Amino acid sequence: METNSFDAIVVGTGISGGWAAKELTEKGLKTLVLERGRMVRHGEYPTATTDPWDIPFGNRVTQETKQRKPVQTRSQYPTPSNTHWFVDDLDNPYTEVDGSRFDWIRGNHVGGRSIMWARQSYRFSPLDFESNAKEGIGIPWPVSYDEIAPWYDHVETFAGISGASDGLAQLPDGKFLPPMELNCVEIEFQRKLTEKMGRKLIIGRVANLTAPLTHDQSPQRAPCQYRNLCIRGCPYGAYFSSLSSTLPSAERTGNMTLLANKIVYELIYDNDKGKATGVRVLDAETGAQTDYFAKVVFLCASTLGSAYIMMNSVSARFPNGFGNDSGELGHNLVDHLKAAGVSATVEGHEDVAYTGRRANGYYIPRYRNLGKEKRDYLRGFGYQGRASRSGVGRFNNSSMIGAELKQAVQEPGPWVLNLSSFGEILPNHLNHATIDRSRKDKYGLPVLKIDTKLRENELAMQREMVADGVEMLEAAGYKNIHVGENNYGMGLSIHEAGAARMGKDPKTSVLNKFNQVHACKNVYVTDGSFLASSACQNPSLTYMAFTARAAHHAVEELKKGNL
Repeated sequence: METNSFDAIVVGTGISGGWAAKELTEKGLKTLVLERGRMVRHGEYPTATTDPWDIPFGNRVTQETKQRKPVQTRSQYPTPSNTHWFVDDLDNPYTEVDGSRFDWIRGNHVGGRSIMWARQSYRFSPLDFESNAKEGIGIPWPVSYDEIAPWYDHVETFAGISGASDGLAQLPDGKFLPPMELNCVEIEFQRKLTEKMGRKLIIGRVANLTAPLTHDQSPQRAPCQYRNLCIRGCPYGAYFSSLSSTLPSAERTGNMTLLANKIVYELIYDNDKGKATGVRVLDAETGAQTDYFAKVVFLCASTLGSAYIMMNSVSARFPNGFGNDSGELGHNLVDHLKAAGVSATVEGHEDVAYTGRRANGYYIPRYRNLGKEKRDYLRGFGYQGRASRSGVGRFNNSSMIGAELKQAVQEPGPWVLNLSSFGEILPNHLNHATIDRSRKDKYGLPVLKIDTKLRENELAMQREMVADGVEMLEAAGYKNIHVGENNYGMGLSIHEAGAARMGKDPKTSVLNKFNQVHACKNVYVTDGSFLASSACQNPSLTYMAFTARAAHHAVEELKKGNL
């Protein structure tokens, strides 16, 4: 027990786990960090500098990948250049209830999905923290924006978020590096949206460095090279990930022990002490089982990963899952709602080109249900998109050959502008996950059973998301407007959250305002599980802020002897 004992244990190495490791080790705690997947170190990105002509199959999703990864390929992300970052669904199955669809997109390796994320980094607003209470939806948030704002400052400064200060109440400004630049068509669309519809378009706020960081704690990071190959992993450390940023900081303290291929499947609870004493682990390579012990445990294994560990931790004290006195563990699953994408061609500007491949797009912040306006649904949505010149891909189905084709591909194609949307899904007890003990994964562990569907509020919002997208492109005078297929299933936005929500009342929530399990204060859960509602902004920056705040709280509570 002595050799397996630490001050703190962190489960998971993604966005939240990396931050927990950094903050706890920098505050002096000897911290064990456990990752269920393989070891990856910063710079170990197999295809990061591979030329496109050296990527097999034209970098298109292969039939073999579709067979091994039928869920992961619903997202169309796992191409030959990055398929190694996505789990094998056959080895890591889960059960979808009949009539339900949930796309669980996962990356089991050190760094987790922080390697593959889209890096869009937005704060939740005061409105987002207040809406549940005002509308009687779910349960009220136990914290306010003002309580979290200093922690947004803290994580933005360290991570390096580029963006502009736009003065929007529904999208608070932050501590930004210089913004990336909109191109000529995006600037035109920005002007037309403002003049004709009174809507704002801004450059995306993104965790890519546009200038040196304002601190000296990440010497391994350099500014963005505008390659837009981020999903492969960035050898320059130009975007924030656990591998490029927080884990190196934790390692430099000398207080971190990082172990890969360690599957945490259960929390150890001491009924006499009334607290968790550690975690039970299965070695993914050898099958050996080991117990590790600590004064405090941080679950950062992803929303469904942490919920699984808690639901699988059954004891005399917690017969229905760890900390599940409220019966809400595994429930209230949300994601961000998508609608069919909308695009159009833009005439003119054919004498204008651009250099580089900007790893960012524009953002149209939420504009619905902000004031007295009332739609036939609650909450709102935003759009992300970009404008670009059509490339050689437009000739994929062309009948041209020889000299004619060679001449044609030398000229850039017309400008195309696209819109994709993210909307808020309301928390609902019926959207939930449980453990399916009738089915096992390759490690012999029971799997999750997930039961979710869109409700009327989401369906009404989804219809308007498409209609508004078309309306904006028509108002701008763009041609050949195209509405794509609506292939959304919950989970596909990869922003799943809410399975162990925080709240003031232990009867209706799993965690308190500091991310502690109500019934066991030395266990903190700081991934997406804690969200009481999701807003419509990308959530990762909020996970970072709450994780840093929770780590600070844990250290202070340890000093006081409260844990």
